[in-house]
Amino acid sequence: MFDGYDSCSEDTSSSSSSDESEEEVAPLPSSLPIIKNNGQVYTYPDGKSGMATCEMCGMVGVRDAFYSKTKRFCSVSCSRSYSSNSKKASILARLQVAGKPPTKKAKVLQKQPLVAKLAAYAQYQATLQNQAKTKAAVPVEGFSWGNYINSNSFTAAPVTCFKHAPMGTCWGDIAEGVRVEVPNTDCSLPTKVFWIAGIVKLAGYNALLRYEGFENDSSLDFWCNVCGSDIHPVGWCATSGKPLVPPRTIQHKYTNWKAFLVKRLTGAKTLPPDFSQKVSESMQYPFKTSMRVEVVDKTHLCRTRVAVVESVIGGRLRLVYEESEDKTDDFWCHMYSPLIHHIGWSRSIGHRFKRSDITKKQDGHFDAPSHLFMKVKEVDAAGEWFKEGMKLEAIDPLNLSAICVATIRKVLADGYLMIGIDGSEAADGSDWFCYHATSPSIFPVGFCEINMIELTPPRGYAKLPFKWFDYLRETDSIAAPVKLFNKEVPNHGFHVGMKLEAVDLMEPRLVCVATVTRIIHRLLRIHFDGWEDEYDQWVDCESPDLYPVGWCQLTGYQLQPPAPQSSRDSQSSSSKQKKKAKSQQYKGHKKMTSLQLKEELLDGEEYSFLQGASDQESNGSASYYIKQEP
Repeated sequence: MFDGYDSCSEDTSSSSSSDESEEEVAPLPSSLPIIKNNGQVYTYPDGKSGMATCEMCGMVGVRDAFYSKTKRFCSVSCSRSYSSNSKKASILARLQVAGKPPTKKAKVLQKQPLVAKLAAYAQYQATLQNQAKTKAAVPVEGFSWGNYINSNSFTAAPVTCFKHAPMGTCWGDIAEGVRVEVPNTDCSLPTKVFWIAGIVKLAGYNALLRYEGFENDSSLDFWCNVCGSDIHPVGWCATSGKPLVPPRTIQHKYTNWKAFLVKRLTGAKTLPPDFSQKVSESMQYPFKTSMRVEVVDKTHLCRTRVAVVESVIGGRLRLVYEESEDKTDDFWCHMYSPLIHHIGWSRSIGHRFKRSDITKKQDGHFDAPSHLFMKVKEVDAAGEWFKEGMKLEAIDPLNLSAICVATIRKVLADGYLMIGIDGSEAADGSDWFCYHATSPSIFPVGFCEINMIELTPPRGYAKLPFKWFDYLRETDSIAAPVKLFNKEVPNHGFHVGMKLEAVDLMEPRLVCVATVTRIIHRLLRIHFDGWEDEYDQWVDCESPDLYPVGWCQLTGYQLQPPAPQSSRDSQSSSSKQKKKAKSQQYKGHKKMTSLQLKEELLDGEEYSFLQGASDQESNGSASYYIKQEP
């Protein structure tokens, strides 16, 4: 609660802050226990001071229990800390927030009246809410994440796992127990009223909320998107002139709701006061329609083409190839995808490029600035480096459920490599794929063996079970040095069984309900709920094609619900059949068992493999999968 709350009385006169509210509040029956704002400091009926907020730590408590005559601080330590460094940020008129503590660079609030500060903040919040109304949530007909999670006791990956998603880097300490103000749906009043609720469970952006006063009664629990326009920090009603009305079901439980809220909210956490501003800012995307980019040619993976941004939804781009007259030849990807680049990128690194028949830019089209694209880590190719013909293991871009035996076919500039999948390459190299040397989708020889992943051998290779040592000797090849691969394993936070929303990369316009089924260091095995395991995909933990539960609802993107076992979505059936046909090519091979690779000389170098574990949930930077000994 804020100091701006008035006493709980039967006076239903208009609030002095009502002019600043978003909509006019109709008079309420005087018999209801209502806590509303009249611009004055909250007081008890006996006239004693009510609630106070510590100006140093932000803790809310009973004013009489605060330290000093002015009741500005909750303890002696806060008073001394504030006095010893007056330049530190003071926190006024709000609860301790669920986020990071104030930094030393925070400015001290000016000594203006508290009510004036709250009024200015209310006006600011109202502006943000009006902006949020333009982003209406898009529910998925027949599917509810809340019901799906509750009925199966699922857990969802936290928002902090997705740094590219809205609020991914500033989610703070939002967790169970955080209090918010939300519309009171258990009410028969003709106007919109609010009540305080606590977060019972978090699932991505979605929170299971329970109204204060229901204790262990879950009958009216409901799911809501935390980033939606109907969730506010505690105190928002006071600053916005909105009435707080307890739900009808529990109105009889307490005669003094004021005292109840004081007890329940003292020391509680709520959303940061600038939470809605952060949500709005995190959903601003630098890519705009009509921007021109270079993107992989989906019909010939070895080359790029010019495409134009047709639409931007949640950071995902619908790109239309420039030569498409009817704008149906398109490609979907995230703005941080490694598949898109600035105009001129292909020529600068020596990558194949399909020239457009259009000799000049169309009116209104303009090249996307180069600084908008995801930067790759700089590499030093001056010393020992990748060479054509070297062998490695790589995720097959045409069958993302498989990690295959692969070969470096061409070394480009700036650390880029053209990779071919052994045994299934087109004669003209049209299915070569461009990976950067730091890509988490390429691995050293032996990666699958040490991590107990099935390695897909070259199609038609008869000497099974596949052994790298024999294959290198038979093909007169060498393995790419282990030290050249990306060994970083971020603290990603994913665990097996977590739910999320994931792009079907074989049909990248679709975002589907998905589950993490395996974790190998930074590599995730993504399963699409309702589909067979053969449609699973290997994806990096930092892939921009993974999103928290509730992302589609927040951004307005269409979510694909779990497919029934007896049927398949007709819109994606053709792509699924193609992928199935591709995977059938490898079904003649027996499942690989753990190979007993001995310490043998591979091209004059001795390798030994570190002990690996299947489904390892390593989140920290540790020794990599394979160690190369001198």
